[in-house]
Amino acid sequence: MGEYLPPPLGILQLAAYLEKHDENAKIEVLDCQAKNVDWWGLEKHIANTDPDVVVPSGLATCNAYITARVAETAKTANPDILTVVGGQHFTATADESLAAYPEIDVVIRGEGEETLVDLLRAHREGRPLTYVPGVSFTRNGSIYHTPDRPLLTNLDELPYPGYHFVADVIKKYQFKSMADASKRYALIEGSRGCTNNCSFCSQCVFWRRKWRSKSPKRIADEMQYVYETYDIRFQWLTDDNFGLGSHTRALCEELIHRGLSKELMWFMQARCDDVAKHNDVLPILRKAGLRWVLTGVENSSESTLEAFNKKLRPGDAQEAIRLLKCNDIFTQAMFIIGARRDSAESIAQLRAFADSLDPDLAIFSILTPFPGTRVYDDALRNGWIEDHNWAHYDMIHAVMPTETLSLRQVQEELYTCYRSYYGSLPRLVKGLVTRNELRRKTYRYFAKQNIMKELRDLFRRIPNG
Repeated sequence: MGEYLPPPLGILQLAAYLEKHDENAKIEVLDCQAKNVDWWGLEKHIANTDPDVVVPSGLATCNAYITARVAETAKTANPDILTVVGGQHFTATADESLAAYPEIDVVIRGEGEETLVDLLRAHREGRPLTYVPGVSFTRNGSIYHTPDRPLLTNLDELPYPGYHFVADVIKKYQFKSMADASKRYALIEGSRGCTNNCSFCSQCVFWRRKWRSKSPKRIADEMQYVYETYDIRFQWLTDDNFGLGSHTRALCEELIHRGLSKELMWFMQARCDDVAKHNDVLPILRKAGLRWVLTGVENSSESTLEAFNKKLRPGDAQEAIRLLKCNDIFTQAMFIIGARRDSAESIAQLRAFADSLDPDLAIFSILTPFPGTRVYDDALRNGWIEDHNWAHYDMIHAVMPTETLSLRQVQEELYTCYRSYYGSLPRLVKGLVTRNELRRKTYRYFAKQNIMKELRDLFRRIPNG
């Protein structure tokens, strides 16, 4: 990814909602990455500011230990601080996490805005948490779970994320490989959830397999707000599956009508079959400022796609990449290796498939059993998981073997995928001289940072273990 620092969107959303709905709350957002705050600095800051409640970000499973350590640091500074965590990992592992990390007082399960407001009011007023829907906590040595909270019905009513809480570091949010260093970077949430049910995806489980969207006008309002208020010109529509239907066309028309299409550069994620189905939307997307699409190709094997419950055909990926390129949209394709029946031969076939697709950027990952997913349930039930270190659940560490490949072999296959794709001299030269501005800029950035050399030489000396 190169030099990359995104804003803490989840925390900013919670802070803005709490500010709007609890006038008694005094809120501070501390972005330790942007401010280069280490563990000692964090403990000192908490001791000096003496908060009543600390809510650390719980972005992903690989961050679980960091989240727990923030809670532990808060308790070290003041044992009376209420520590609250949430997000996909802790929602799926509420029992396990409360048992393993006594420094965590409360887990917010699922969507957090309303629950956090209710929780803090109950804490301030000394009321029992048993009356707060959507939380899990420990009391007298036992773990309690209150009923799930209903999902929000109208996302348009959410306030804009609280970028004003991080205004002093907002210039540090950048994605330098994709945009000039002078361009600030923001995340825009247009919808929540997904109606698909891919076996490896924790998103669809977390959002209860439902999809809710903000209106095109509301999304355009937020994009315009962060641009005009903070001069943020590079924006990621960070939805897991926003879709490319009529609501996308309406969003594009809003951006064009407001004159934002020439001021903003934005990107999004999309399914391959959705791109192929709605190819008529692609020209207006490009006209509205969309420059980059990340699409989940996943695999070239129909049986593997079926095992993933991914209702795609390999032909969908070929058509999607072709259409995106025809519309001058930068293509990023995601591939997954390490499925249970994967072998050296099937992964070699995937590498050949990736070469034939020739996306502008290819990202290879290892099938990871995230808690709450069907892959996790199957792997746990069958004893396939050999590495239970949450820090390795990042899609680049092998944590379970296949039927024919050991952990080490799966890991080596990942390195081979990257060497094969980025070790191609014709591809590197093409990337440096292509007429596609974004691909050319990206490959020149990689070359400048010596990233391409590192990729070509990636792990020629395979580590032990």
